[in-house]
Amino acid sequence: MRNPVVQLERTGCGIASVAALSGRSYPEMKAIADSLGIFAYDRSLWSDSSHVRRLLAAVGLQAAPGEIPFSSWDSLPDLALLAIKWRLEKGRSFWHWAVFVREENGQSCVLDSREGLRHNVRTDFGRMRPRWFIRITAGGAGKSPE
Repeated sequence: MRNPVVQLERTGCGIASVAALSGRSYPEMKAIADSLGIFAYDRSLWSDSSHVRRLLAAVGLQAAPGEIPFSSWDSLPDLALLAIKWRLEKGRSFWHWAVFVREENGQSCVLDSREGLRHNVRTDFGRMRPRWFIRITAGGAGKSPE
C-alpha cells in the first residue's frame, strides 16, 4: 500500500500527489519542483496538468497522454491521478489532485493530500466526485514507485 503525503501548502496538492506516487516526502518533492520552476503558490497547478506531468517525468513516472473522463471507480486503472473537486472560477477550471490506487488484492483507495482530513487514505468513494483522470505507469528513471 502506498502512503499518502500531506501537502504542506494550501496549493501543494499536485506536489504531494507526485510525492505519494514516487515514495518521496513533501519537502523532497517540493525541492524537485522548485528546481524545475514549478512552485506550490502558482495557482495554475490547479488548472493545468502540464506541471504535474513534468514532475512525474522528473521522478521516472509516466503519465498517459490526455485526460480521460471519469465514468466509474471500477473503470479506473490500477494507478491514476484524479481531478476531484472540479469547479469553474471566472471561466477557468480548477481542481484538487488526488491519487487512486488499486492493490493486487482488488482493494482500492484514494490518497488525498489535503491537510486537516481525518484520514488521508480515503475509501468514501460516494463522497468524491472525480471529473477525469490520468493513467500513471512506472518509468525508467528516478526512484521507482513502491
